[in-house]
Amino acid sequence: MSTSSSTNLRSSGCSSPISATLERRLAVENTRANNVSFEQRKEKIRKMLDKVELSVSAYDTSWVAMVPSPSSQSAPLFPQCLNWILENQHVDGSWGLDNRNHQSSKKDMLSSTLASILALKKWGTGERQISKGLQFIELNSASVSDETIQKPAGFDFIFPGMIEYARDLNLAIPLGSEVVDAMIQKRDMDLRSDSESLSKGREAYLVYVLEGARRIKDWDLIVKYQRKNGSLFDSPATTAAAFTQFRNDGCLRYLSSLFQKFESAVPTVYPFDQYARLSIIDTLESLGIDRDFKNEIRSVLDETYRCWLCGDEEICMDLATCALAFRLLLAHGYDVSYADPLRPFAEESGFSNTLEGYLKNTNSVLELLKAAQSYPHESALKEQCLWTKQYLEMEVSKWPITSVRDKYLKKEVEDALAFPPYASLERLDHRRKLLSGICVENTRVMKTSYCLPNICSSDILKLAVEDFNFCQSIHGDEMKLLDRWIVENRLQELKFARQKLAYCYFSGAATLFSPELSDARISWAKGGVLTTVVDDFFDVGGSKEEMENLIHLVEKWDLYCVPEYCSEQVEIIFSVLRDTILETGEKALIYQGRTVTHHIVAIWLDLLKSMLREAKWSSDKSTPSLDDYMENAYISFALGPIVLPATYLIGPPLSEKTVESPEYNQLYKLVSIMGRLLNDIQSFKRESAEGKLNAVSLHMIHEQDNRSKDEIIESIKGIAETKREELQKLVLKVKGSVVPRECKEAFLKMSKVLNLFYRKDDGFTSHDLMSVVKSVIYEPVTLQDESLS
Repeated sequence: MSTSSSTNLRSSGCSSPISATLERRLAVENTRANNVSFEQRKEKIRKMLDKVELSVSAYDTSWVAMVPSPSSQSAPLFPQCLNWILENQHVDGSWGLDNRNHQSSKKDMLSSTLASILALKKWGTGERQISKGLQFIELNSASVSDETIQKPAGFDFIFPGMIEYARDLNLAIPLGSEVVDAMIQKRDMDLRSDSESLSKGREAYLVYVLEGARRIKDWDLIVKYQRKNGSLFDSPATTAAAFTQFRNDGCLRYLSSLFQKFESAVPTVYPFDQYARLSIIDTLESLGIDRDFKNEIRSVLDETYRCWLCGDEEICMDLATCALAFRLLLAHGYDVSYADPLRPFAEESGFSNTLEGYLKNTNSVLELLKAAQSYPHESALKEQCLWTKQYLEMEVSKWPITSVRDKYLKKEVEDALAFPPYASLERLDHRRKLLSGICVENTRVMKTSYCLPNICSSDILKLAVEDFNFCQSIHGDEMKLLDRWIVENRLQELKFARQKLAYCYFSGAATLFSPELSDARISWAKGGVLTTVVDDFFDVGGSKEEMENLIHLVEKWDLYCVPEYCSEQVEIIFSVLRDTILETGEKALIYQGRTVTHHIVAIWLDLLKSMLREAKWSSDKSTPSLDDYMENAYISFALGPIVLPATYLIGPPLSEKTVESPEYNQLYKLVSIMGRLLNDIQSFKRESAEGKLNAVSLHMIHEQDNRSKDEIIESIKGIAETKREELQKLVLKVKGSVVPRECKEAFLKMSKVLNLFYRKDDGFTSHDLMSVVKSVIYEPVTLQDESLS
């Protein structure tokens, strides 16, 4: 086989594939670069990653404003906060985040308003503002006891505590005495129930709501929750209440540090930059537009990784941030260990012993589930995945929708449960998220409402829609090119062959969707079409003579003499195989700087020989051993010509040594075995009726434990799942890995395709997935919210 001379001959005679490749890549880059809206939105998003925006909190600012100066108990330590309260009352007399039109925010507004009034009253200022604030409370007094309205965290403790403080200040709050007495009585009963036993989660909660539970006098209890920055739970309000009561230097240090970043008003949680930046990255990735921000994302993750390694509290002490950091760092190839910060949450009891667990923080559980799904072969994470799924399923079944944020969070939970990462394709995820809507408002509630406008702005959403449709237009053009390729190569004349171009192209477009991956996508699709043709040729379309003739032609690979075909069918198949192999080899030369045609030929030859072996088993009616079957079947499953040539066209260099490495071949073998087993399970009934053997029927023939068919199938499913987990582990492996991560991802993407195709039946053979295929390739996305259009 003279590969180098044949490649040179082809290149010198026809350079059009190389020219077309370069022209297509340049056209894509120029189109996007000249689109002003694309570039303007991208620049805004870059600024979001650079500078985190966090809404200020009237509630927390009020508690900080109430802190007296150490030098004079009659003067505020932070007078700028008091001035901010005087200047930032809403026209209706309330204070708080400007979401007054939402009925669900009424308790939050009442809490913020009462805290602001207390601050003004304590320092004897703002009589007019106090009067207007009291009017707001009186007008909305019914909301205090309305159980259908969402409560901020700790409302049942903090609000009656503030009413008691108002009495200390001789300030009458216009609420019915029955309502006030009921709230205080309920809180006191709740506190009395703690006298015998106090869980760790409950203890953390009581410290968290310290400003409302003023009876806690034990600093030794409180100091257990003090962080290195001096705060309690990174909460300005809690820390201000603690300093006012205990005069702790660490609390003072934290409160003073707030005003190095904020002028006169503070947020409800600080620091929060890590979570906000990681959430933006997660949003960009979940919508498929992260590739435009690679440098910015790498910069953020480098900093996050440094913080991870040194056990920074901003990451490790916040459950959602810790789980999100673990998932993103792992996905981007950082060497992170699950062992330390997340291991306590392998069981639900670990979560219950935290503040988030006591508050039933669904977002934290969701992040724990996603983290567990990202690294499922770790036994502790398997346990974590199990309980978080059960927890979220229970929550979804009884979820009260009290806010816009609740609606979107519930949908996010439902999607996470229905579409685990290993069984979902990126482009389907992007489309589903865009069509079902994504929360741009980003208002959340802890002790009070706060807003994170960076996490998903209208600019992010618009860019995602534009990008989806832009990529889809390229996919449509590529499908037209492939349609012409089939006709020009007479493949439609092979009546025995299934016509599966749409499925073959979809499997690449739904995973390798970026415009710059056009060559890899087309190679992937052509490989899929040709392996389907060859599979059908060896299965039903070809005679023994034709099969051996085709193998001989590929084995000989002589491009200088006229091939000897025994039939027109063989001529059509070999001609298109030869041209496609040479075209792919030429394109790979651009990316790799070396000839790889000989490897692609070898891949095809291995496949053809494995298919001939199966054809002989069938014609001879012989029964191979399970080991012999699987050693041949993972090759005959025909992923080699689809995935392996595409890895040359993804970008990173693949040396001969890398391609021959055990790691590269293990990636191929694992995904192929997984796919073969899933396929054999779904095709067992049909193939048995046709008298064909597969993994299921062979297990039944060689079965020695008297297991039933269903038990055997469940066992094979378990083997397939194990192979998937081994594949994922190998893809995520950092130390000792020689295959570039981008290339390893191609095998993982194929495993996701296989899970989709064989989730319920032999989806590749049936037409049930056609609507899904069309949605990715042909149907544009439009924004549902007209205000964002």
